[in-house]
Amino acid sequence: MNVIRQNDLYLIATAIAIVVKKKKERKRTKWVKNWLKKRKQYSHANLLNELRLEVDDYRNYLRMDENTYIELLHLVTPLIEKEDTIMRKAISPHERLSTTLRFLASGRCFEDLKFSAIISPQSLGKIIPDTCAAICQVLSKDYISFPTTESQWIQIAREFQEKWQFPHCLGAVDGKHTRIARPANSGSFFYNYKGFYSIVLLGIVNSNCEFLLVDVGTNGRISDGGVIENTNFYNKLIHNLLNIPAERQVLCTETKLPFVFIGDEAFALRSNFLKPFSRKELSYENKIYNYRLSRARNTVECAFGMLASRFRILHTEINLKLDKIEKVVLTCCVLHNFLRSKCDSNLGTSLTSDSNIRANFTITIHNTVSLSYIVYRVLMYLNPAVRMNKSSWPCKIKLNQIVSCHV
Repeated sequence: MNVIRQNDLYLIATAIAIVVKKKKERKRTKWVKNWLKKRKQYSHANLLNELRLEVDDYRNYLRMDENTYIELLHLVTPLIEKEDTIMRKAISPHERLSTTLRFLASGRCFEDLKFSAIISPQSLGKIIPDTCAAICQVLSKDYISFPTTESQWIQIAREFQEKWQFPHCLGAVDGKHTRIARPANSGSFFYNYKGFYSIVLLGIVNSNCEFLLVDVGTNGRISDGGVIENTNFYNKLIHNLLNIPAERQVLCTETKLPFVFIGDEAFALRSNFLKPFSRKELSYENKIYNYRLSRARNTVECAFGMLASRFRILHTEINLKLDKIEKVVLTCCVLHNFLRSKCDSNLGTSLTSDSNIRANFTITIHNTVSLSYIVYRVLMYLNPAVRMNKSSWPCKIKLNQIVSCHV
């Protein structure tokens, strides 16, 4: 009898709790607000029609030109298009994609974005993650492709050699903290050394500042060295499963060197992963090595800089669920590669490599400076590893050596 009475009391308490909860819930006064019904009249889609006449403003609004946007819209439409119902018309793919791109470009919250998109925040919370997933699905295979063959690795190394004069480099590696709102019941799990909550974006970048591989989602407490150790890439790297070419002779030398990845001091030193020398008591040769490695590694820093500059969502505190944040960050990386290949000249950010400097380098010979000294300074600028004694300045350097010794 006592057990039965106790069960009855539990049922009564549960029923009371349900009733109290329903009373506290805010009653819905309207099915939909009147101004949300006038999307065709007030939506930013109308503004886009006007911006088509102003190319720069259109590109600034969506972070891409009209032709690139139309191409992207054509690719994602089959995945995000919805059918109309007898209740209302579905939100068009054009509105879904343009709203998602504006969210990534501006970093505005859903409550703010609803006034320009004329879409409720509840719908935006479903539309934007779904559109991000669709963008990743249609673009990731073609625009973030990790090399799998020796010929592909050699091509990447050749481009690093030509643009940044670092031989046998397969990619620059670094991590970026993406600021997030503290997840519920997470404590300090996502709290990083910079003093905010974050997840880590780990990227491997080629010589053109394009991502070869991205890993998103590790909690911010972990350092870059710890993040890379938890990836499939690192597991394959230490077990030699990446089809990396064997060591080869460096161009224009008789020295054989292995193919390597490069990173900063946070990563562990390996035979296939290089990092700078410690700044304490650097020799001249070590300074030259650090300089060359830093120039090549600067590509990943530039990639993160261009990524955050274009998609301002990465400058804000992203207040979404973790799985949706990962979709948003990954979408930004995929779009970065896509736009680098489609409208690279419109980035507003250009990299200067030694090959570009050589093409535009002119020498003015002053009466007080000898030609041999100018040649010496030019060679040292183009290749600090080339060391010459002052006794070798006068005309021991032939013109064909100047032309050929530019690495």
